[in-house]
Amino acid sequence: MSKVKSVSEDKFNNKFGFVISCIGSSVGMANIWMFPYRIGEFGGAAFLIPYLIFVALIGFTGVIGEMGFGRAMHTGPLGAFQKAFDRKLNKKNSRIGTAVGLIPVIGSLGIAIGYSVIIGWILKFLWDSISGSIVSREDPARVFAELSGNFGSIPWHMVGLILALVIMSFGIARGIEKVNKIMMPAFYILFLFLAVRIAMLPGSGPGYAYLFKPDWSAMANPQTWVYAMGQAFFSLSVAGSGTVVYGSYLKSDVDVVSSAKYVAIFDTLAALLAGLVIIPAVFAYGMEPNSGPGLLFITIPSVIRSLPFGQLFAVLFFIAVLFAGMTSLINLLESPAEALQSRFGWSRKAALALVGAAAAGVGLFVEGDILSPWMDSISIYVIPLGALLAGIAMFWICGKKFARDAVQQGRKRPLGRWFEPMTRYVFCGVALGVYILGIFFGGIG
Repeated sequence: MSKVKSVSEDKFNNKFGFVISCIGSSVGMANIWMFPYRIGEFGGAAFLIPYLIFVALIGFTGVIGEMGFGRAMHTGPLGAFQKAFDRKLNKKNSRIGTAVGLIPVIGSLGIAIGYSVIIGWILKFLWDSISGSIVSREDPARVFAELSGNFGSIPWHMVGLILALVIMSFGIARGIEKVNKIMMPAFYILFLFLAVRIAMLPGSGPGYAYLFKPDWSAMANPQTWVYAMGQAFFSLSVAGSGTVVYGSYLKSDVDVVSSAKYVAIFDTLAALLAGLVIIPAVFAYGMEPNSGPGLLFITIPSVIRSLPFGQLFAVLFFIAVLFAGMTSLINLLESPAEALQSRFGWSRKAALALVGAAAAGVGLFVEGDILSPWMDSISIYVIPLGALLAGIAMFWICGKKFARDAVQQGRKRPLGRWFEPMTRYVFCGVALGVYILGIFFGGIG
């Protein structure tokens, strides 16, 4: 008898709950601090063209593949890969399937460990925004330097991790789905409000030019296409883990092609909204639109100090950022938790306790100087490999008919002839390209 079994009958209530949760997993720090910088760095509106091409390409191949893979196997990545190899090898409990399935699970946990540290930073800045200290007496650069130092954010780090685990303890429908239905609409509403407010600032015009004035010559630069591909790839969270496990909680009557379309659209809208808030504000106050944590925790708070009603702006901004980060962290933690439940038959709370203990224990030593190389190593060497392996497992190992039937389930219109060549060759080729180019460039997403 196979050791892989369905975790529970707890599933997303409907398509909306599933889609909004997948959007929550996709919308994260890459949208907020990396996309606005990349779009300006590589030609403004000219960068959007290759970016949107890759979003559509990956959304309609990799995203639907991972959704369908999880649903067809009724389990997360560890069990799904084992079942795929069991089918291919005509045996049960194949060790190679388990070994391969561990790669995306480890990648998901590895990123979650680093993400929980960043959530702690967000909570600290949100608290300082509520108290008013970040807009009155504290120097954001000094606060961030202390917070991001070795063992510098332990209390906030632990609070953020515990909050995510508590939400997850309520299950899929009552926990993950319900929270995403609140946090993600709130994220868009808050960022839209902030974007309108920023548009009123004198001197914000150059920021919009930075974002949207096209430099068509940039499209002749291969790096523009490389970084657009990487940005789209990581933004859509194809990693062979989170989307697979959410797919395993999906009911059979949901169209995953339609679901992937909405995920791609709203993930892109989130990135554009973040750009419309952050970049014009930075330009209005003569600061540099650098990428990375410095933009979020030093540059933006410095801008906020100069704004009328700066404290309110700060509170709304960091609440929105917290919602984006928390929904992503929940998705990252779900993959290893589900693996423990399905593999060993553990209760959900026991699995979450062990995952939380591992994330907290390792996370304490990741704080500080190790965080950046830790996140870079996982995102360069593990995450794209997990996505590539998921593509190979779904579209090659399981076979054409299995893949088509898995994606066709719940869909009224039949898939076109595009499906096999686009998924088997184009997506797997893109995933391989992201893996190789990421190593070559030291990260492209």
